[in-house]
Amino acid sequence: MRPLEIGYLKHGDVSAVTLQGGIVLGPPVDSVKQTLGNLMQHGENKLVLNLAGVDRLDSSGIGVLVWALRASKESGGDTRLTQLPKVVAQTLNMCQLLPLFAVFDTDEAAIASFE
Repeated sequence: MRPLEIGYLKHGDVSAVTLQGGIVLGPPVDSVKQTLGNLMQHGENKLVLNLAGVDRLDSSGIGVLVWALRASKESGGDTRLTQLPKVVAQTLNMCQLLPLFAVFDTDEAAIASFE
């Protein structure tokens, strides 16, 4: 089990966050929530989450994605997902949550959609 890695790039007023590893209960979910929470506390509420490297997603991982979506929308922004691996798309679809998210093939398309 490899540790979760979180990358961050700023594109104008959009924050692009790359996640690699498992978004699962414990330190991985805590790290994602802390990272996204810090961004939103600093007014960065337009989030693009690149999930291409995510190989596991449990219920707490789903919870943090839904939390990010809700929190960003409540502050006038949005959370968009890119490059969903099959396991992530299937998990969100099984829980009937996939339609809640705007999903894009590339980070560039997701970033452009905020304009």
